[in-house]
Amino acid sequence: MLELIQITNDAALARRCDALGGFRLFVDLERLGKAERQAGRNTFISVHQLHDVARMRAVLRHSPLMVRVNPLHDGTGAEVEAVLAEGADLVMLPMFSGPQDLGAFAQIVGGRAPIVPLLETAAALHSVDAWAGTPGLHEIYVGLNDLHISLGCRFMFEPLADGRVARVAEIARRHGLPFGFGGIARVDEGLLPGRDVLGEHLRLGSRAVILSRTFHRDTEMDFEREVAALREAERQLARRTPQQVEADAQRVAGRIRAIAAGLDGPR
Repeated sequence: MLELIQITNDAALARRCDALGGFRLFVDLERLGKAERQAGRNTFISVHQLHDVARMRAVLRHSPLMVRVNPLHDGTGAEVEAVLAEGADLVMLPMFSGPQDLGAFAQIVGGRAPIVPLLETAAALHSVDAWAGTPGLHEIYVGLNDLHISLGCRFMFEPLADGRVARVAEIARRHGLPFGFGGIARVDEGLLPGRDVLGEHLRLGSRAVILSRTFHRDTEMDFEREVAALREAERQLARRTPQQVEADAQRVAGRIRAIAAGLDGPR
């Protein structure tokens, strides 16, 4: 069963996720450089604060709590100390370039919590085999939103269609690490429907996925029902034959290429 990752500082939602099981909660403290690199895009800049880490930790009984800090900078040491003191179970490092950045971060953490490297730059993608063996890693997570920008792609799922995500999955397996990528909408919604994204997670052996902002696109939705629908789709997709898996992969790749061709953007 895929671990569902919910980004939130809402204690009530965190409790609901915790009660369902199979969730990881995620407090997002990243700010540095994010507004500039995502300027003009319909993206979300978190307003989470350090005190939210302890608030989330206090309501969770079963689910781990992950905290994304800022990219490596002069204040990283103090930032790591603070989030660990507030109760983070895992620490995520965004926007790193390669083994030197990740190694420096691992030294700062010093084995006090597992590290989740967020692969979201072209440099980190190109050097993944050089840093995947860094001590202290919990998993490799591919952040498709910033990665596709860094690669000059039009559509966030293009690295899935062209085999680059599959390469990361294979390297993670070789290093004995779990792997996850991207975000997922509701089962039958999204430019690339959640069902198709879910099928690719199962094909590649992914272990985790973030519930996207569009998963929560209205406040009146029945959250538990939508999660149940995702789980039922997961069970159905897990029963596919190898031939069906391959046929679905080809269809989804074609759909991604068609979507990208219809979008404005660099090429």
